[in-house]
Amino acid sequence: MSEGAAKANPATAAADAYSGLSATGRRSARLRLRAAWMYYVEGMTQSAIAEALDIGRVTVVRLLADARSLNEVKISLSREIAELPRLEMGLQKTFGLKEAIVAPVSGPEADATHAIGAATGQFISELIASDMTIGFGWGRTLMRALGFIDEKSVSNLSVVSLLGGITKAKQYNPSEFAWQLSRLFQADCHLIAAPAIVDSVETKRALIERCGLSNVYNRAREMDAVVLSVGEMEETSTSLRFGFFSPADWESLVAAGAVGDIAYNFIDIEGRPVDHPINTRVMSIPLETLCATPQRILTSGGPGKTEAILGALRLLRPTVFITDEATAARVLTAAGAQF
Repeated sequence: MSEGAAKANPATAAADAYSGLSATGRRSARLRLRAAWMYYVEGMTQSAIAEALDIGRVTVVRLLADARSLNEVKISLSREIAELPRLEMGLQKTFGLKEAIVAPVSGPEADATHAIGAATGQFISELIASDMTIGFGWGRTLMRALGFIDEKSVSNLSVVSLLGGITKAKQYNPSEFAWQLSRLFQADCHLIAAPAIVDSVETKRALIERCGLSNVYNRAREMDAVVLSVGEMEETSTSLRFGFFSPADWESLVAAGAVGDIAYNFIDIEGRPVDHPINTRVMSIPLETLCATPQRILTSGGPGKTEAILGALRLLRPTVFITDEATAARVLTAAGAQF
């Protein structure tokens, strides 16, 4: 691969190149580099690459030719364009993903939400199509993604918010992302019109069965895709900082083995729901429904989320995982993967 940028900061060079392209250009560049990695580094045949990337063999030939003409391929991959595909391939092999998207960041402790949000917004732009039902979680990463979603004309799109609302919100409310995205595409939006956490299992059952929420839960079973983030059990957690949970509840969740949450369903590092009353009182689309959705996109990253992401990967078995390069390396190391 080209050595022309060897003196530049690798992360900065990758970030500049990535951000300077259109959404279509970024995806084409990533696909080209993945094909080059598979062919020149892993020694895969063109037919095997076509099958792995779900593209035609003629497209593989063109991608490899483009990589050569752009001087991306000589003898070896230069670091700034090799690191991201290497991490993506490592994640795909370790967790059985159909696709991993790793965004560049300036350093291991940098706030990754902007980079991941940008990559997520671009992915959502390409994912959304007519006659689709898609569910969304919430969090800072998804809210950042809104600014990178390209509007386009679609019909018969349904958006499902996967979690009830917060009765006292400061900056974020779980239903906000789904609502704002549905306005972008003039889509039907299905909200869980209830608090995110209720006082008892009986109240939860009554709201679903007697107050019209069963329609949202039934719609969720028809979802074609879900886009979810994961919360961590750290002081930096949005849910803790904004007072969505009391310190006592938080401490008891940690004591029960929780490492993070998916739409307020708290899980351990193996991806199992923890034995805690909150998990029985959360007004969210059930984990079983999320795990049964054909396309499952997990988007998350940043310092402090390694264990939470490991649990989410093991529970959801996502088809697509979007993260940053520092988080990708931490997650692979924690999973004991060779990459």
